Amino acid sequence: MTIRFGVIGTNWITDRFIQAGLENEEFILTAVYSRTEEKGRDFAAKYAGASIYTNLEKMVASGEVDAVYIASPNSMHAEHALVCMNHGKHVICEKPAASNSAELRAMIEAARDNDVLFMEAMKSTFMPNFGVIQDNLYKLGQVRRYFAGYCQYSSRYDAYRQGTVLNAFNPAFSNGSLMDLGIYCLYPMVALFGKPESVRAVGLMLASGVDGEGSIVMRYPDMDAVVMHSKIADSYLPAEIQGENGTMVIDKINQPYQVKIHYRDGTVEELTLPQVFEPMYYEVEEFIRLIRSGQRESSVNSHANSLAVAEVMEEARAQIGLRYASDL
Repeated sequence: MTIRFGVIGTNWITDRFIQAGLENEEFILTAVYSRTEEKGRDFAAKYAGASIYTNLEKMVASGEVDAVYIASPNSMHAEHALVCMNHGKHVICEKPAASNSAELRAMIEAARDNDVLFMEAMKSTFMPNFGVIQDNLYKLGQVRRYFAGYCQYSSRYDAYRQGTVLNAFNPAFSNGSLMDLGIYCLYPMVALFGKPESVRAVGLMLASGVDGEGSIVMRYPDMDAVVMHSKIADSYLPAEIQGENGTMVIDKINQPYQVKIHYRDGTVEELTLPQVFEPMYYEVEEFIRLIRSGQRESSVNSHANSLAVAEVMEEARAQIGLRYASDL
């Protein structure tokens, strides 16, 4: 049997999700939701057999879908997820899963009340080389620092500088550097080490009301963590996990392809596993596996991990003065 997927959102990330899903023989796209029929038809035309809906309630009540992938604007994730789960549909929701921790708690509660699977779509933690990171952490001895950055000049920043505020820099959509990019650094950190004891954040607020870039220093009992994020400048630094016996170097924390350890004696151990599929394939595979096995939560992108990340981001936003309408 296949899992029949509906999708919410007709952007490039939805395309990538579907293309990754189609690599799995148990995935089938049966429905596309869009606010306008024209956009929905243009998008669905690439995927034969998918029905188009402009009413979400009708899509999830149609009997055509078992699960829904949500890639609407961040500010709409919670609303859309609740509609789907309250109709008994499994949900995989793009990161960040919600605008704040209160919304996320409501989503988790709805998943439990309706006995459905709910998972945040953080792709990196399911990629083969994230497993390599987890399996080889012990070789570092006592870990003393986690360092990760995701700084990528946004293709929409040029328009912003010319006076056009697109969605990526509009607080109405719960966007900004931390929510869009910083989360890629924070989620692996929480998955590996848990929630930090303290958070100290700084950031550059843009006139539109979102953050353009920022840095966060977090404290654990025996280590610290440093995260940098930006949508207005690039960085080429790899991520590091520094231990007393050696340092693990990861090429890109947002999608780890290469992992190695530099030991204190000067030797280097190459740990990289070859990756057969595109990054998003592995989260689709995990989501389908969980549905098949009757599980309602991922042990990797768990509800607890997602909530911890949301709370860290919420605290960081409070410290830099970044608020969204849904926070009120």
